[in-house]
Amino acid sequence: MAYTPINPEEEKEPRIKPIIEGAESLSLGISMVVAVLMGVGIGLGLKYVTGVTWTLWIGVAIGIAAAVLNVYKAYSKQYQEFEELRKSGRYKIQQQLEDDEDEDESEKNY
Repeated sequence: MAYTPINPEEEKEPRIKPIIEGAESLSLGISMVVAVLMGVGIGLGLKYVTGVTWTLWIGVAIGIAAAVLNVYKAYSKQYQEFEELRKSGRYKIQQQLEDDEDEDESEKNY
């Protein structure tokens, strides 16, 4: 007996998408560590090629910058998702309450 979805949209959505999105969120810490380690590897490579010790720190700085960029990208993605959620019909009551508070403050004339 084959599975037949009741909702036609359910058939179109991939079932693995939520799992991938969850893995992306969990992998932020791992990506930070990998970015710094890759930067250290670049620094060690520069040190080996040039023979100058301080080039190791250039690689470390590149790795830390890449880790910060990963955090910024994850934050931007989450912020965008929360904004979409805030604008959805399910949470419109919060916006109505905020609008009512603004109207109350504007009516006060001292």
